Amino acid sequence: MKATSARLLRLLSLLQTRKDWPGADLADRLEVSPRTVRRDVDRLRELGYPIRATMGTGGGYQLGAGAALPPLLLDDDEAVAVAVGLRTAAQGGVSGIEETSVRALAKLLQVLPSRLRRRVDALGAFTVPMPGAGPTVDSDVLTLVASACRDSERLRFDYESHDGTLSRRIVEPHRLVSRGRRWYLVAWDTAREDWRTFRADRMRPLTPTGPRFPPRDPPAQGVAAYLAERMSVHMWPHQARIRLAVPAEEAERRGIGNHGRIEPADENWCVLVCAGGSFRVMACYLAMLDVEMEVEEPDELRAEMARLAVRLNRAASG
Repeated sequence: MKATSARLLRLLSLLQTRKDWPGADLADRLEVSPRTVRRDVDRLRELGYPIRATMGTGGGYQLGAGAALPPLLLDDDEAVAVAVGLRTAAQGGVSGIEETSVRALAKLLQVLPSRLRRRVDALGAFTVPMPGAGPTVDSDVLTLVASACRDSERLRFDYESHDGTLSRRIVEPHRLVSRGRRWYLVAWDTAREDWRTFRADRMRPLTPTGPRFPPRDPPAQGVAAYLAERMSVHMWPHQARIRLAVPAEEAERRGIGNHGRIEPADENWCVLVCAGGSFRVMACYLAMLDVEMEVEEPDELRAEMARLAVRLNRAASG
């Protein structure tokens, strides 16, 4: 009976990780026969888990939504992550779920073992959320987009760009990424045939989603790095290239890569590719890097840095 119970928990855990599971794959993972998988699925159904089965080639099992919420199976790290996420949601950022987040957090903390509660409390005590009046995202939008990412279903939405331009987009969604107090979707734009990023608070999804698509390989540098590069380089009107008198590894270690993309040049130099809303602002933050540099391009940035140098020299001598 103990072995059977452990296998049921393992089966439930697997069903929660993917939308569809072929019966043969489940049998291989559990190291049992397909017949045993069918019996275990029946046992889970008796416990209230709504598991759907499809027959024939490509058939399998899917954990669906039922009339009531059955117990969820979370490991220690997942339970801590859920608790921290609920605490963050209760402080704002996603509209419409603050109060429900507080209630859900209270229920979860009530049943967490003391060792896990200490981890949650430590994270809460030594992290400080930055308040802000930035845009919030409707929780229904996040849920729909996240589900489309999980199920590999095409997503249609109306999108408002930073200058107010409206457009209809059709994408193959890959990941939702949280950066600061904002959510971004990294997706393959079918019209532009390239990866793009979209701010979730500017999206108005259209239903239904679909059809399904085969998942693509993500951007080579990884989703987080791709988003960081898009935000620091491609999303601004003015771009520049600056040679820095430090190796690329040293520039990354000192956090200079937070201002743009670092490209190795030789053992002593690297190139910072950066962008901004104005060359005057770019000149100011480049002056704070505390490293010798040469502006490769454009001339407008050289002129702004020269004017900044004159003002600073005048202030120092006055």
